[in-house]
Amino acid sequence: MIGVIGDIHGCYYTLIELYNKIVKKYDEIEIYAVGDLVDRGNHSADVIDFIIDERIKFTAGNHDLMFSHFFTNPHTLFARSWSLNGNETTLKSYEGRESDIREHLELINEAALFIDTPDAFISHAGISEKYAKMVSDEFEYILDRIEVLVEEDYMTDRGVLWTRDKLLNLGKLQIVGHTKQEEVTFDANSNVLYIDTGACVGNKLSCVVVNDGELIETISESTHLNDII
Repeated sequence: MIGVIGDIHGCYYTLIELYNKIVKKYDEIEIYAVGDLVDRGNHSADVIDFIIDERIKFTAGNHDLMFSHFFTNPHTLFARSWSLNGNETTLKSYEGRESDIREHLELINEAALFIDTPDAFISHAGISEKYAKMVSDEFEYILDRIEVLVEEDYMTDRGVLWTRDKLLNLGKLQIVGHTKQEEVTFDANSNVLYIDTGACVGNKLSCVVVNDGELIETISESTHLNDII
């Protein structure tokens, strides 16, 4: 059994309350996040501190890698795009604590683009249906091929960080963020749970509790105003 948290986007106080709800009910559960830890909300640096302190595993999101590239690969499209995607609040969150940036960037750079657990396949935006012709119907073989395709293609519009395509049915539950929903949404045809419920736009932060591909419970916390105002 695992818990997977949607896009946090700097909503630190909302994250704390959601996390406390999760561990109060499921005290030994392993918790993951689908990336986009930073940007838009007010407290990106604090969010990453919390991720480190609580040992939450996460897949990299597009906003996380834009942040990283800005400092480590400034000539890439990711780096140039960051200023157009809510970076002001992230930069402000590091004022007076610039020494923490290196550690946080290292954490992001080490993050996987996807995590395949026994309970679900986790990534930021999901595996596009456009990969269907490139893989076999056998899930184990799909994973072998997808690992290569994801690494080669992660900066493109169909890649695992950016895609808005219909997602490929992997024969196993996918859990993704990136595409905002008012509520956690299940696409039965693709076997995908969409769990970004718009914390950074004032809706809520959500976590799904999943066991062996089955949704057990959704736990949510309404956005705290001090995270976004």
